[in-house]
Parts: sequence; C-alpha cells; structure tokens
Amino acid sequence: MIRADHRYALRPGVTCLTMPGGAVLLNPPRNEKLTGLTAPQSQALKTLNRGPATLTQLEPESDSVTPLLDRLTGGGWLEVTVRDGDRDLYTLRPFATPPARPAGAAAAPLSKFTVIHRDSEGLVLEHPTSWCDLRVHDPRLLALAGGASPSELGLPEHLSARIAADLAWGGFTADPSTESGDFTTRSWSATDLWFHRRSTMGSRTVTWDNFGPTAWAKDEFPQVPAHRPAYPGESVALPAPDLAALRASDPSLTAVVEDRRSCRAFDDSNPITLAQLAELLYRTARTRSVERTPDGGELPSRPYPSGGGVHELELYPVVRSVEGLPPAMYHYDSFEHVLRPVAPADSPEVERLLRTTTATLANASEPQLLLLISARAGRVMWSYESVAYANMLKHVGVLMQTLYLAATAMGLGAVAQGFSDTAAFTAAAGVSELEECNVGSVILGTPAA
Repeated sequence: MIRADHRYALRPGVTCLTMPGGAVLLNPPRNEKLTGLTAPQSQALKTLNRGPATLTQLEPESDSVTPLLDRLTGGGWLEVTVRDGDRDLYTLRPFATPPARPAGAAAAPLSKFTVIHRDSEGLVLEHPTSWCDLRVHDPRLLALAGGASPSELGLPEHLSARIAADLAWGGFTADPSTESGDFTTRSWSATDLWFHRRSTMGSRTVTWDNFGPTAWAKDEFPQVPAHRPAYPGESVALPAPDLAALRASDPSLTAVVEDRRSCRAFDDSNPITLAQLAELLYRTARTRSVERTPDGGELPSRPYPSGGGVHELELYPVVRSVEGLPPAMYHYDSFEHVLRPVAPADSPEVERLLRTTTATLANASEPQLLLLISARAGRVMWSYESVAYANMLKHVGVLMQTLYLAATAMGLGAVAQGFSDTAAFTAAAGVSELEECNVGSVILGTPAA
C-alpha cells in the first residue's frame, strides 16, 4: 500500500537514532533495532527524522526504501497521510502495532463505538479499541458519519477502496447486525466503553505522559481551594459525637460488614433526628485536618480515602423529614461541621430531586433524607489527566461504603442510588456543572420494622 503520492512520517513520540548500517527506533516502552540497512534506507530514515516526506523524496535513486517503509508501517512506527493529488484526505496515526490487514474487506458502516470529534490538532475519527486514530483533513470524509459509503464521497475509485480498507483495518467499521446481535457488543454503550478505555492504561496510553497525576495546571492556574465557599444564610450548628465512647460501644467491624443491607422501607412515624444526622456526617465526612504543601496546595484528611489527598467531594442533605431540622436542601461544611441552607423544600428543583428517589424505595415513597454527593471537579482535574472523572467515581464508592457502615453501626437504614437528577442538582445548588457536579446519592432514615 506504499504509494508515491502519499506522505510518511515517524509517528509522534518516536525517535530514530541512526548509525552506520543501522538504526534504533525508540518509543518507550517499545524499541526496535534495524540492521543491514542500505545507504538509501539510512538516508530515508534521516529524512524522516526531519519531518514528513513522500516516497519520491525518500527514494530518489533507489527502490530499496519501499520495503523499509512497509516494515515500519507494519510495525506501527509510521503515520501515513493518504492524498488525493496534492490534497490531504486523512492520516492514519498508530499508537500500537497494527494487526494484519483484513483481506478483501468490504465497505461497511461506521461502528456504533466510532466517534468524530475535534481536538487541538483538528478533526479526528477514533474507536476505543482501535490501534490507531484517523485524522480527518478533507471535510468530504465527514459524510461517513452520516452513513455515506467511501464510494459516495466523489473520490477516484482507488481512493474509495483505500478508505474502505483503512477503515476496516482500523476497526472503525462494523456490520450493524453483528453489533446488535452479539450480546458482548450490544451490552456495551459507546460512552461506557470510551470511558473505560480512556481512563485506564492500555495501548493508547503506555507512559505517564498526559496521564495520571501530572499536575499539568501547576504553572498556569491556581489550585482550587479545599474549603468550598460558604452558602449565605444562617448556619445550623451540629453537635459532635463522643468518638471515645463510640469506640467502646460500637458493634465490631465484622458485625457491621455482615449486617449491612440496603434499606428501601423507612418508618416515617419515627424519622431520623438532627443529632443522628450530625453524628453520621461527623463520622464519615468531616475534615479532620488540612496539610499544607510546599506549593501552596491543601490536602484535607477525612475518614474515607481520596486519591492524592484532594478530597473533592461535598455532601448536600436534602431533608424531607428529619426531627429538629426544617425541610430544605442544605450543604454540609465539613471544615466547620455545620449545615447551611441552599434551597427551600418547595423549590421545583428540590421536589424533583426527592421524586427521583421513588423508583428506589418501596411503594414509591419519598425519603426522610436524601444525601447528595457532588464533586468539585477542579480539585482533581488540576492534578490529574485522563483519569480525573474515574477517580471521582472511585471516591464516591468508598464514601458510599463508609456511609453504609456508619449507618449500620448507628441502627439507621441506607440505600445508595445508581442515578440522580444531575440537572436538578446544579439548578438547586446554583453551580456550574463543569465546576461542581452531582456524582452520587444515598437515601437515609429510620428503617421500617
């Protein structure tokens, strides 16, 4: 598939070290040693080191370069730009070793997992399990997203065939009946598969570049403070429990782990009390201390773990029936151990938040107390790349388990929800979803007998 009118380049991140008669290709953790190179092949590698080149530029006097380009393309070392005359159509950019080209691949629609989006370099077509990206240069290719086949793009026949072959080779196309008829592919949604592959190490991400705790924003943006700005209004002071007494009187860890159950029916004639809510919040989510880092950062300590010690989660009790506390939506200030009113109980958004719980509870009832968990995303995203949202959800999981165990030890009922009304939360809390978003919810109260 090497053509004189196409353009070839070392893919981003690859370094080629040349030496007499040989070369070494480096792209950690991979490397490949090339030996027995002819003089034109060595010169071609030096040319590629300087930037993209066509076959004509790489092979002015010898035909020995084409086999080398075939080898480098097959090893995933080169990106290839397919051209229509002097017009770039697309570039295949590998990030892993490609599989063998499928023989006689017929044109097929794009897979349900394939997306076209814009990044800092332009338009790109991606599939979460592919070995390459297809970077789109010619807008005619966007018709593929609308269901057009390569033969309908108005291109010469040999280029239409090349596009169909490259789409199949990259895994961007699929038979719709196969994807919908096979349980494995049908059960995965595009968003779930994308989230899984983009937030984990794999063929696309093999080093720590732009992945994990890179502190990428350190020199550009100030850190988001650990203590959330307080809501206006008079705060509700919460009593602090006697932890020494609780150490002596609490059931054992084994007991609460074994006794923990999700509770979906509550005793509204005997609602949870303000003192119980205060104790639960203190035991599970208070800020115990704050460590100051040399660069001015803040690392709170709370009863549950948090990656990097950032503790981005906030708690919002939505009260319908709590003895000693008027119905409303509150924010828990974990630094001061107080509640602050956020929205009245009769606001449409708070009513919507409570209604979403009826699908979880027995007899479509409403909860005594709904505890919403939000994430101040910037606390995590300032430091972490690619895995920030995945980390937030892991933090939600450990906080939920902490709430479950503490509630069990206190004789309270709890049930976590797998969903909540995120739009109603942002409206009620008066926040931008990109700054603070609802990521979990737990229903709490006095269990029915």
